[in-house]
Amino acid sequence: MNCPACAAPVLPGHAFCEQCGIRLEGLPPCTACGGAFEEGYCAQCGRRAPAASDHVELVLDSGSAGASDRGLRHTHNQDAMALGEAEGLQLAVVCDGVTQSPRPETASTLAAQTGVTILAEELKAGSTQESATRAACARAALAVAALATSLDDAPACTYVSAVAGPDLVTVGWVGDSRAYWLPDDGPAVLLTDDDVASAGVLTAWLGADARDAGCRALSFVPDSPGLLMVCTDGLWGYLDEPVSFRAAVPLEGTRALVEHALASGGRDNVTVVLIPVRRA
Repeated sequence: MNCPACAAPVLPGHAFCEQCGIRLEGLPPCTACGGAFEEGYCAQCGRRAPAASDHVELVLDSGSAGASDRGLRHTHNQDAMALGEAEGLQLAVVCDGVTQSPRPETASTLAAQTGVTILAEELKAGSTQESATRAACARAALAVAALATSLDDAPACTYVSAVAGPDLVTVGWVGDSRAYWLPDDGPAVLLTDDDVASAGVLTAWLGADARDAGCRALSFVPDSPGLLMVCTDGLWGYLDEPVSFRAAVPLEGTRALVEHALASGGRDNVTVVLIPVRRA
């Protein structure tokens, strides 16, 4: 018996595939033709079966939440996100795989997981938020660069991280994924600035072929409660006013933002994390 989505061997009676995580029972028919999926593809039209990474939601007890979706035009999700907590601080990393590079989803997943892991280790060791942010980004850059077999086979991704506490917020970034501060009262504040080139032109990224993977970082003291938002361009390309999506429950906010991107065209993968920031 094989998984209908990824074709990995599965045991009778198992509810989920151990390889790709998709639910084995109740896999919906192909959305293109209504056919059944076999060994990863529609037996009727050849369309790829949905994967567990097509839509992912994460929630922490602290209230941080994230949602990532394949979008309407890509065949798979090249974005990745990771959430964590350390020393009473909330952590998040969001990465967007560079479509023109090989294995972009591998790069984004590795960078997000490495980033959150190193953030937590550095903060527990006593590093400042900005030092931890730069160290985590540097380690993520090394990890992604090590995936390359040559400069012509160099996976790549963008990177944006957040460390949020009641008294200080720090973001770090390489590439055009963004971070916003959404105060409970007042307009949204864009915190990152690697997206100043023409639309679709990437000026910085993580990867063996990156010209400069130096992390940029910014810290600020929040003067009111609010939400810290980190996201990929699959979302911010459709946002005119992010504060209109403020939500008391961050998970509901991330779902509304993803739905907004899909309703607006969904031309790219969509990933967003919302972190509540409340004064101590």
